[in-house]
Amino acid sequence: MPEKLPENPEIEPLTRTQVLVAMGVTAIMLLAVAKLWLIFGSVSLLPVKLIVMDLFKGLAIGLAITGGSAIVYQLWPGYRRSADIYLEVVLKPLFWPDLIWLGLLPGLSEELLFRGVMLSGLGLNVTGLVLSSFCFGILHLGGMDQWPYAVWATAVGFLLGYSVLATGNLLVPITAHVCTNLISSCVWKWEQSTVKR
Repeated sequence: MPEKLPENPEIEPLTRTQVLVAMGVTAIMLLAVAKLWLIFGSVSLLPVKLIVMDLFKGLAIGLAITGGSAIVYQLWPGYRRSADIYLEVVLKPLFWPDLIWLGLLPGLSEELLFRGVMLSGLGLNVTGLVLSSFCFGILHLGGMDQWPYAVWATAVGFLLGYSVLATGNLLVPITAHVCTNLISSCVWKWEQSTVKR
């Protein structure tokens, strides 16, 4: 069960509309950056191929990330605090159907930019993998006290990047990312609803 968060005057509660608009605007901005990079950077988007086995690989990686996050959440108090703050701010105002958008929008836009374009642009090698994963982690840094969440996001970015390098299919990290977002947000919402009963 998540800890009760301390009152934090620096974090204003958001409304449902604000969260949904922020998700939409962020997704559009990430897609715009990806498109501009493709146009001006002489970069090719890594392919998205509908291969059933790769879809299952993505689901398996998504479940592994979700399970890993639950373990890290229990073992690392810093990560637990930063994850709780993030989840409280982002998920609390959302309704259950909104969680579909929370799974799809970041899962698609972030993977198209960070794995589909950035990894390809920086190099399909260890250097490109590390740099794109670090940038992915920085995207998840909501403030200096949120660094544990950014560290976890960097590790996840590394795994997602490795999955596309290993398979040559962007469908794998997209599926994993969407799966992770959907499961973790649904679990958090469910836990919150059972606590209130």
